[in-house]
Amino acid sequence: MSGMDQIKELRERIDDIDRRLVETFKERMDVSFRIAKVKVNDNMPLEDARREKIIVDKAVSQAGDELRSETSLLMRSILAISKEYQRGRTLSAPQPLLPPARERKRENVTCAFQGVPGAWSEQALIKLFPGASRRAVEFFEDVFTAVKEKKADYGLVPIENSYTGAIGETYDLLRKYGCFIVGRTWIDIRQCLLAAAGTSLSDIREVLSHPEGFKQCRRFLHDRSWDLTACRNTAVAAERAAKASGGRIAAIGSRRAAELNGLEVIAPDIMDSAGNRTSFVVIASEPEYDGNSGLISLTFSTAHRAGALCETLMPFMAQGVNLMRLESRPASAPDKYRFFAEVSGSVTNKDVVLALRQAAATCEYFEVIGCYSNT
Repeated sequence: MSGMDQIKELRERIDDIDRRLVETFKERMDVSFRIAKVKVNDNMPLEDARREKIIVDKAVSQAGDELRSETSLLMRSILAISKEYQRGRTLSAPQPLLPPARERKRENVTCAFQGVPGAWSEQALIKLFPGASRRAVEFFEDVFTAVKEKKADYGLVPIENSYTGAIGETYDLLRKYGCFIVGRTWIDIRQCLLAAAGTSLSDIREVLSHPEGFKQCRRFLHDRSWDLTACRNTAVAAERAAKASGGRIAAIGSRRAAELNGLEVIAPDIMDSAGNRTSFVVIASEPEYDGNSGLISLTFSTAHRAGALCETLMPFMAQGVNLMRLESRPASAPDKYRFFAEVSGSVTNKDVVLALRQAAATCEYFEVIGCYSNT
């Protein structure tokens, strides 16, 4: 028998096994549903962690050492699917993943950003809201409070840099203030060394910038005997450098910040990475989304046990939903973490919604914080 003939025969056996697996799975889900109805009628909780552990341990012991981990993954996945199926069939209509969407405001728009004119956040604002009134505030948190208190229709905050990674403070503030992400864009970050006209590199004794600016320009700063002073924003750094006397203070910032503050670019494009970009998100007090929105941001926390995160992520694979990024942030309790994820899709798509609900069924806490487009 040739190799292809052997493969054909084995594939026929696989097809028969799969058919029996599906029939067995359907039977199991039917029994699971009947158990759920009894629990609901008797006001019993649907979840039973002790029973789940018994099921997994029994299956693992039957499979033996060779398939121990694979069997555990299989049974935990089945249990996660079963719990979502039970909820959907026995409980009242599930809560919507997001509140109803509002229309994007087009006229008389006020948008808040952290820093002063010339900040990278302002440049993201100009890109997305060229005709908006700009509200400059001192801290990232002030952007969120301006939006929540209706002092601004939208806010622009950085969330990720292509070189230094996620900006954790933004994730923490999204959860703290309950704002929604309604848009996202990328800005090319061309960091320059700025100083008063006529300043040379040998004149400089101190450089001002946001900590992210220093991180993005490590190689340029390496081995230079300059004091590095952190500022709230690169544009604030440029503003302070312009007010300094003696030509000994420089700043790391944008060309726009140099122009606005009467400084010269004495060393252009000093970033470590030529592809240095920062992603900014638009936040609002209410969500804005439609069928064309292609990204979803969510936050969740899982049980503190082995495999819990894997169970949460499995539904996305099962439904063919692409997980774009995953970040973790410490929670208030010791050894507890909150996760932030970005997935490709819209909350108007039924397959995406099913994946989100199945993932939520595995979590202690789960919330969608935005469905939006990347501009």
